[in-house]
Amino acid sequence: MTDTNPASQTDIRVSSVVFSRPRYACPDDYGYLLRIWERAVRATHLFLSDQAIAALRTEIPAYFSHVELWVIDTNRQPAGFMGLDGRHIAMLFVDPRWHRTGMGSALIDFARHHCGLPLTVDVNEQNPAAQAFYQRRGFKLVGRSALDAQGRPFPLLHLCLNANC
Repeated sequence: MTDTNPASQTDIRVSSVVFSRPRYACPDDYGYLLRIWERAVRATHLFLSDQAIAALRTEIPAYFSHVELWVIDTNRQPAGFMGLDGRHIAMLFVDPRWHRTGMGSALIDFARHHCGLPLTVDVNEQNPAAQAFYQRRGFKLVGRSALDAQGRPFPLLHLCLNANC
């Protein structure tokens, strides 16, 4: 039977949470996304000092224009976002109020269908929750770097989704 409810074509319901399918970000979203980034980083990147977060916060807006930026909304407000660089997830952040609702998984599913496989992501080694999140979704460890992409001493784990990585 075909579902003719228009909301079912654009919204995703996980338990009692309804959120939109990912949409392409616009510059008007950037302020929301920066606040989501900071709340998510403060909740998950416990190895970063306040000073490091403040420094990174100044860099993040520049990255928005260098990736294909997708937003997921709830209550008509951005609740999470993902930046894609080809088949690489360059960033994925969900507001901590919406953690464990399926939004992060929905963004990864979108990336799989939008980009195809293999799909890669780098996670901070000091962020075990992110490692577990991606590994539960089938990503496998394929490498490690002692420094992050900017040469800072934040080791990265390189993960890949596909048996042929």
